[in-house]
Amino acid sequence: MDPTGAAVQADAAALREAAAACPVLLPGGVPGMIVSRHRELRDFLSDPGVAKNARHFAAYQEGRIPPQWQLNAFALVNGMTTADGDDHRRLRGLAAKAFTPRRVAALRPWIERLADDLLAALPDRTGEDGTVDLRRHFAYPLPMGVICELLGVDPAHRDRLHGLSHTLVSTSSSAADAMAAQAGMHELLGQVVADRRAAPGDDLTSALIAARGEGGVQDGGADSDQGGGQDSGQGGGDGTDDGAERLSDEELIGTLLLMIVAGHETTLNLITNAVRALCAHPDQLALVLAGEAGWDAVVEETLRWDSPVANFPFRYPVADVTVGGVTIPRGTPVLAGYAAAGRDPREYGPTADRFDITRPATRHLAFGHGAHYCLGAPLARLEAVTALRRLYAAYPRLALAAPPDRLAPLPGFVGNSVTTLPVRLDG
Repeated sequence: MDPTGAAVQADAAALREAAAACPVLLPGGVPGMIVSRHRELRDFLSDPGVAKNARHFAAYQEGRIPPQWQLNAFALVNGMTTADGDDHRRLRGLAAKAFTPRRVAALRPWIERLADDLLAALPDRTGEDGTVDLRRHFAYPLPMGVICELLGVDPAHRDRLHGLSHTLVSTSSSAADAMAAQAGMHELLGQVVADRRAAPGDDLTSALIAARGEGGVQDGGADSDQGGGQDSGQGGGDGTDDGAERLSDEELIGTLLLMIVAGHETTLNLITNAVRALCAHPDQLALVLAGEAGWDAVVEETLRWDSPVANFPFRYPVADVTVGGVTIPRGTPVLAGYAAAGRDPREYGPTADRFDITRPATRHLAFGHGAHYCLGAPLARLEAVTALRRLYAAYPRLALAAPPDRLAPLPGFVGNSVTTLPVRLDG
C-alpha cells in the first residue's frame, strides 16, 4: 500500500480488478490483505468468523509487529472499533444514546446556525488572490464543532485534537510521529475527562463517566440503517461477564478517541469531496439548484463515488476464510477497501466511475456494514446535507480556484480527500 495515498482511486481500481481479495504490504513491511469488491466486502464485513480485536492479529500476538508502528492506533486502541461480541455490544450501547434519531434531529437548528456563522465569516477569510480554503474554514470547523459540543470538549482543545487526529490517520506519518500523536491524544483526552469529572454537563463524556462509576447501561444501540449481520461474539470479547456493564478508564479514553477521529475526519472529507465533485460536474450541481435532485442524493453519491475513507484497518479472520476464491489465512490483518468497492462495476454497472446523483438508490458501504456499521452515520448525513444546502444558498456561484486533478491528496491510504479546497465564492 502506498503510504502517501498519492493515487487512491487508481490503486483501488487496480486492486479491485486483480482479485476480490489481494495480498498487500502494510507500512513497516507488515503483510496483510485487502477486500475490494462490493459483494465480497459486504459479506466479509458481516461474517461472524471475522474479528476486530488484536488478540486475533497473528503477527502481533507472535511479536512480529514493531513496538512503534504507524497503525498501532487502529489496531490497539481499546474501544468500539476493536471490540467483539459482548464487549462490542456493551461499548456501543453506552455511546448509542448520543446518536438516537431524536437526539440527532434535535441538533439540526444548532448545526444550521453554526454553518451560517461559518459561511458569513468566509469573505473575511479570503486571501489577496480572491480565494478561500473551504476545507479549512468550513468543512473542518463544522463537524469538529458538532462532535466537540456532543462530547463537552472545550473549544480551546479543538485545533490540537484535529492536528493529533490528522497525524494518527495519516499512514505517511513516521512511526515515531504516529506514536507521539497517540500519546498526545490520550493525554489531552485525559484532561477532557478530568474537566468533565470536575464539572459534569449534558454531554456524552459526562454520561460515559457516570456509566463508568455506576456500572453502566445496556442500550442495545446497534444502528440497523444499512447494517445486516450479527455480532455473535465468535470474533472476540473476553467471554467473561460479572453482571456489571462497566467502562474502564482505558475504554473511556478509547471511546472518546474514536468519537473525535471518526466524528470529524470523515465528515470533513465528505463535505470536501462533495463540493469538489459538484464543482467538477456542473451539470449535476445544476440539477440540485433547479430542484430536480436533492442534497441527500449528492451526499449518497459522494459516499459511493469518493468515499471519505479509502481503506479502513483492520479485521482478522479467526480461521482461514475464502473470499471470492482467495484464501485469507487466520489472523491476517485485512483492510476494508471502501474506495474500490464504491466504484465496483459488478455492483454499479458500466457507469460505476461516473458521478451521477440521479443514479437509482443503491446501498454503498462507505459507513461499513454489519455489527460495526457506523454509529454516527445519521449525524454525518445531517451535517453534510446541511453544510451543502447552506453553502450553495449563500454562494450559488462558488467555483474551484484550481483544476480538481491539481489538488494535493491527503497523505495516507486511510482517509480520502484533498489537503486544501481553494474556491472563489462568486465564481
